[in-house]
Amino acid sequence: MTTWTDHTADRPISLTAPSGIDRAAHHRLDEAWLAAAWSHPTTRCFVVSGGQVLIDETPDGRTELVMTPSFEAPLTEAHRYFLGIDEDGVSYFALQKDSLPGRIDQSARPAGLREAGLLLSPRDTGLMVHAVGLENWQRTHRFCSRCGERTVIAAAGHIRRCPACGAEHYPRTDPAVIMAVTDEDDRILLGRQVHWPEGRFSTLAGFVEPGESIEQAVRREVSEEVGVGIGQVEYVASQPWPFPSSLMLGFMARATTTEIDVDGDEIHEARWFSREELHAAFESGEVLPPYGISIAARLIEMWYGKPLPTRSFV
Repeated sequence: MTTWTDHTADRPISLTAPSGIDRAAHHRLDEAWLAAAWSHPTTRCFVVSGGQVLIDETPDGRTELVMTPSFEAPLTEAHRYFLGIDEDGVSYFALQKDSLPGRIDQSARPAGLREAGLLLSPRDTGLMVHAVGLENWQRTHRFCSRCGERTVIAAAGHIRRCPACGAEHYPRTDPAVIMAVTDEDDRILLGRQVHWPEGRFSTLAGFVEPGESIEQAVRREVSEEVGVGIGQVEYVASQPWPFPSSLMLGFMARATTTEIDVDGDEIHEARWFSREELHAAFESGEVLPPYGISIAARLIEMWYGKPLPTRSFV
């Protein structure tokens, strides 16, 4: 049995570093407190639209969320979400708008999490992940699933209430397993989804079904997608993945069989790679690595023993 040694342990998984933000959920139903926090001169806010925010480079080379004092914020009442308080007592809000505001200096640019998550500080990344997750849920859950009436926002963006039947609806998070599968020869199994471009390979993944443990989900998904049996399953780490609303649960999994039989519905192609074969495929461009923000990249790196090549967002 292989003992896993993470030779890239100093590389944290993106979106998971401590943000230093206390979400302070006990304030979400306190309208007087929220109003006072919004009016405080130290409060900062930013706009989120379609999963994007504005980011900007500072003179010393850092990248930051473009935030403004609340008194300079675009007008919105219903779509104002309280995100938390930092250790200095500064409150943070996100404003959901149909488009990002323009910038007079023209230096800021819009960015989604796949890019910004690799550039921003843990504080800014944590705020952005929270805001993007809320925005997506708010945009796609405007009506009551019980009676069909339009719901209204409550709890500073963290609840939607139905005025007709009284139902309360909460942001959903869908658990999904993602696994680096290796065999007794210490090769890794990577697959290409049917809608991915030629050459893009990554770890296998899938959603946990009702009444299923996460270990069962790992074995079922690998069997369904590529026909490979799984024995030992070892949990590694989790990662919030608001594309649109998943929590990725990362695993290393040991194959008990190696014959590949792709399902053709989700996976178009799957291959076993040794480290030498994967390195050569990266060098030739035959295989494109996952984006560095994804937990998939870190799972592969744990086996690969060094950072993967970086991938452009263009």
